Amino acid sequence: MMKLLKRYRYTLIALTALLLLWIFYKETGTKALSITKNSTLEMIQVIPPIFILMGLLDVWIKKDTMVKYMGEGSGLKGMLLAILIGSAAAGPLYGAFPVAAVFMKKGVKFSNILLFIGAWSTTKIPMFLFEMASMGKSFAVTRLLVNLPVIFFIALVIEKTLRKEDIDTLYKNAENL
Repeated sequence: MMKLLKRYRYTLIALTALLLLWIFYKETGTKALSITKNSTLEMIQVIPPIFILMGLLDVWIKKDTMVKYMGEGSGLKGMLLAILIGSAAAGPLYGAFPVAAVFMKKGVKFSNILLFIGAWSTTKIPMFLFEMASMGKSFAVTRLLVNLPVIFFIALVIEKTLRKEDIDTLYKNAENL
């Protein structure tokens, strides 16, 4: 029982704070509960397809294939593939992390995982098309051209900043998922 409480302590703290907010500030608490309910329902709709995708990736794509195309020796090809997969993805950013964990299990190079997450968050094709229609071609292309080098820069800085032991720990944790 204590292990379960310890594991979910932050969730319990957040729920307690939400309850206290509702008790002492009804209007604000009701609004917070509504937002929490809507976010939970959104996650319930998004998470199952992502886990199905993870399972399919895990079964359908062999580790050797992933290493060949996105692993340590993949070079520019691996980087471009990471950007393309992240850009073609659908769903909120929190959906990228379980997919990134599968990539780690499959031996994808760490910087390519960072590029994938960066692309998922900023270069999605549907978002780009929406921006072109609503904000104009000039804005959409400029934003994309500014974001791409920044994604590469951030991936490089993170990979160079983290110690090898920290990256190895991330890979070990991904194996345990």
